[in-house]
Amino acid sequence: MPGMMLAGRKILVVGGGQVQEDGDPPANGRTIALAAATEGATVCVADKSAEGAAATAMQVRQNGGIAFEHVADISDPAQVENMIKQAAAGMAGLDGLVLNVGFGLGLGIDETTQEDWDMVFSVNVRAHMLACKAALPLMPVGASIVFISSIAARRVVNRYLSYSSSKAAVEGLARSIAAEGESRLIRANVAVLGFIDTPIGRRANSKIPGRAQRSFPFGRQGRAEECANAVVFLLSDRASYVNAHCLVVDGGWSVLR
Repeated sequence: MPGMMLAGRKILVVGGGQVQEDGDPPANGRTIALAAATEGATVCVADKSAEGAAATAMQVRQNGGIAFEHVADISDPAQVENMIKQAAAGMAGLDGLVLNVGFGLGLGIDETTQEDWDMVFSVNVRAHMLACKAALPLMPVGASIVFISSIAARRVVNRYLSYSSSKAAVEGLARSIAAEGESRLIRANVAVLGFIDTPIGRRANSKIPGRAQRSFPFGRQGRAEECANAVVFLLSDRASYVNAHCLVVDGGWSVLR
C-alpha cells in the first residue's frame, strides 16, 4: 500500500499531459502526476495540449485521485502567470511544483539560428523562471519545487546545442530558486534524467543513429515510473533536508559509461 508521502499536498505538474497511442509507454509527466496522486496529492495537470492534459487528469480520477487540468502555452509569459494563479485557485493552494517541460532541436552551432536559440530558451528556461516567480509568493512553508533536467546538461550526448545549454541553465536556475526560497523553507531540486523509455525517447531513437544501441546500465533504459519515484521523493517531507541538489536518475550511465 502506498505510503501517502504527499497526503494533503497540492501539486502542479507542468508538462503532465499525454495522449497515449497504442504501444506507447507512459510519458514522464503523466507518470509523475499519477504517482503524486497515488501518494495522496491533489494534482493540477498543465499542458499545451488540452486533450493531453484532460487525458492525464481523467486517468488520475479513474485511479481514485483528485485532479484538475489547465491548458497553457508556457512560451507566452502571460499564460505562465495565469497557469500558476489558476492552479492555486483550483486546488485551494499550491505547495508543490514540477517543471517537466522542454524540447530540443537537433541542430549544431552551424545550423542554429538566433530564433531557434531564443525559442528553446523561452520554453526550457524563461518559463521555469516565470513559473517560480509567480509560485513562490503563493507557496507555504515547506513547499517544494522540482525541475526536470537531463544528462545532456553534463555530457555531450548528441548535437542538441540549444537543448543541452538550456538544461545546464535549468540546473543553475534551480540553485538560485533554492536560495530564494530558503528563508521560508521552500526547497528547489532537480531530477537529472538519463535515457528513459518514453514516447519522446522512442522518437529520438528513430531519428538518431545508434541511440538505442548504446550500452545501458542494467541492460535497459530507465522507466518513467523510476523518474516519478525520484520526483515524488524530492516533493515529499522525506527530502526535507535535500535542497539545491541534482538527483541523477540514469542508472549510473553518466559515470559508468
